[in-house]
Amino acid sequence: MKIIFYLKTCNTCTRIINELNLDSSFVFREIKSNPITIKEIEMIHDLSKNYESIFNKRAKLFSEKKLKNIILTELEYKNYILENYTFLKRPVIIIGDEIFIGNSKKNVLELKKYLSE
Repeated sequence: MKIIFYLKTCNTCTRIINELNLDSSFVFREIKSNPITIKEIEMIHDLSKNYESIFNKRAKLFSEKKLKNIILTELEYKNYILENYTFLKRPVIIIGDEIFIGNSKKNVLELKKYLSE
């Protein structure tokens, strides 16, 4: 299984996808036009081990909802992600049992290394 969860209006997602030159064996899941499902979020959770690691704390809604000073539970992280696509840290790339979350330089380098092996 090879899936990438991304936002097509996100320049960073587009740049990373272009850098990686992913082949047609990947399923490209655009999360705004086709919202993430409960089954998909649970699959991501199984690989990432927690919802906080896939939660985007840089989302505009994060500050608008004043979530910074609130300690969220795993269920709350999950529900916020399901409620609005901007709460999913992106891109999320799954290759078999491996998961790569977010756009940090370290994460992208690890993904490039993994793809070249």
